[in-house]
Amino acid sequence: MSFVLEKHGYNVRKSDIIQRKDGIEKLDFLSSLNNSIWNGDIITNPPYLFAQEFVEKSLSLIPYGNKVAMFLKLTFLEGSRRKKLFEQYPPMRVWVSSSRIMCSKNAMFNVRESSAVCYAWFVWEKGFNGIPQLKWFN
Repeated sequence: MSFVLEKHGYNVRKSDIIQRKDGIEKLDFLSSLNNSIWNGDIITNPPYLFAQEFVEKSLSLIPYGNKVAMFLKLTFLEGSRRKKLFEQYPPMRVWVSSSRIMCSKNAMFNVRESSAVCYAWFVWEKGFNGIPQLKWFN
């Protein structure tokens, strides 16, 4: 994802908890960057087990008006714990994929032929306090 953004002219800081490719900083996002400010937007596909923690950490790092976009399973909308997150930090938009997207762990696309999972882009703007918009892509 970061390489595609770079190809389109965006200034990108690439990091991952595991060094998968050259040019990507090895970084544990949740345990580092404490008391830091990131003067940009944060776009990522976090580990789903820690998705809420990634959202909360990301929103704590960016200034008001900046955005956080997370590519997550649509089921991220469920759950009483996340309901509290959405009440405190409502997403500005949720972009639902209208088709099933093939995702894989560690780029192992040959393991599965199809997907039964629905994905969405959840987009927060720090300071937004309105009603989220629901939209579709592809």
